[in-house]
Amino acid sequence: MWKEFKAFAFKGNVLDLAIGVIIGAAFGKIVSSLVNDLITPLLGILLGGLDFSALSAQVGDATITYGVFIQTVIDFLLVAASIFLFIKLISKTKKKEEEKPAAPPAPSAEEALLAEIRDLLKSRSS
Repeated sequence: MWKEFKAFAFKGNVLDLAIGVIIGAAFGKIVSSLVNDLITPLLGILLGGLDFSALSAQVGDATITYGVFIQTVIDFLLVAASIFLFIKLISKTKKKEEEKPAAPPAPSAEEALLAEIRDLLKSRSS
């Protein structure tokens, strides 16, 4: 059982996944900061300082803070849009790199010799 676990845990896919999760968490913090510190305040200014988090309703002894839910949904949509735009930008950059034609490989020694023979034959016939 230990050998099977070790083979599973140290496969490339598992390590790649772990690295992806760690980088994803760090990227999530960056995007959250972008949304919370830049985009949301700018939207607040554009909307006249509207803050949904203060909206609530009193039902008996319970307070339903539906404004916090609305604010969380808006934050999610902003984060999702930011990630979408970032991924789209990266994809466009990768496409440009893939579209660049690769330089033709240098001819092998055999091809070079054949080309030389062809050129000699052409020069003799002319």
